[in-house]
Amino acid sequence: MRPKRDGEELAIGLMSGTSYDGITAALVAIRGVGLATRVRLLAHETYPYSAGAHHILNCLMDSEAATRELICRGNVFLGELFAQAAIAIAREAGVPMGKIALIGSHGQTIEHLPEPAVMCRRRITGTLQVGEPCVIAERTGVTTVADFRPRDMAAGGQGAPLVPYVDYLLFRHESLGRVMLNIGGIANVTYLPPACRPRDVVAFDTGPGNMLLDGLARIMTRCDFDKDGALAAKGRVNKPLLARLLRYRYFRRPPPKSTGRGEFGQRFVSRVIDASGALGAANLLATATALTATTIHEACECFIRPRGPIDEVIASGGGVHNLTLMKRLARAFAPIAVRTTDDFGIPADAKEAVAFAVLAHETLAGRPGNLPSATGARKAVVLGKIVPGGRRTKR
Repeated sequence: MRPKRDGEELAIGLMSGTSYDGITAALVAIRGVGLATRVRLLAHETYPYSAGAHHILNCLMDSEAATRELICRGNVFLGELFAQAAIAIAREAGVPMGKIALIGSHGQTIEHLPEPAVMCRRRITGTLQVGEPCVIAERTGVTTVADFRPRDMAAGGQGAPLVPYVDYLLFRHESLGRVMLNIGGIANVTYLPPACRPRDVVAFDTGPGNMLLDGLARIMTRCDFDKDGALAAKGRVNKPLLARLLRYRYFRRPPPKSTGRGEFGQRFVSRVIDASGALGAANLLATATALTATTIHEACECFIRPRGPIDEVIASGGGVHNLTLMKRLARAFAPIAVRTTDDFGIPADAKEAVAFAVLAHETLAGRPGNLPSATGARKAVVLGKIVPGGRRTKR
């Protein structure tokens, strides 16, 4: 199946990020391919994981608890949940599944290893996303594209970030230099210079986003997150601790680079707590919030500004709801405006799910979906694995 060049096609994008708090589904109408791509968001929703599903994901993220059996069954289990999310968003929008042309599913990353290790004299990288696409295609009857990252890694890239290609298609501007900032569990940026071409785009992960803040909140307050950044707003930044954390080697590494839970997950959270001494929850969260804002801003100053002007910062992801973080970012970037993708018709919570619908659309058109300037790949390649749809089966 190849997407139509004329006329709109309906697609669903599915995303579960490093915070793994739920599955975001976005139903979009896509017209055209490549630079002619136009997108209309019809519906989006985040379906929270149940307590049981969250426990399974916690075990999958734990190298000791993640047995081969758990990974095998967990892959299928997550596939059922992703399929359920796709069916739910179509139902809520009043669209029969038979009218959906394709589904793009990112899956749930349980391991991402962009730095090579030697195995039998070969330098091997790897990445693993679970959420079996065969289950999604079978339950929905819709052709499903998934496993986007391994092809870029096979071409010598880091398998991330992939959303910059969609940023390039939808947000490039003839006269403005734009930083597209996504604050999920990990924070990442895409730089679109004025009138940019694909080779001009720069993108990379800056460091922890919500992952560190949520991890600290769970331990220090027994809440899943610091709602609106309210507790952090009551605290004071501990400057010696912040300076110590800013010396962490990842922040100084030049792009292309990508990271994840292995670097900034529970072990990093524990290290921050150990280094914090007697800081209370409010002060520790204030300091961690400052770390996220500072590493984003310094990454832009060090690795982006030398390449061209920054006229706008356009943010998306769950971090935009953290008012304390957004205020810190606004102060750091002033007088440059910090906006959100809501201003451009794509809600901040839906943006990555929309992106994977577009990437799937490009894959089915036989078009590359990575930017070698962002991932470090040797060449642009068509991403993902395609599972044909068919008659829908229920379970």
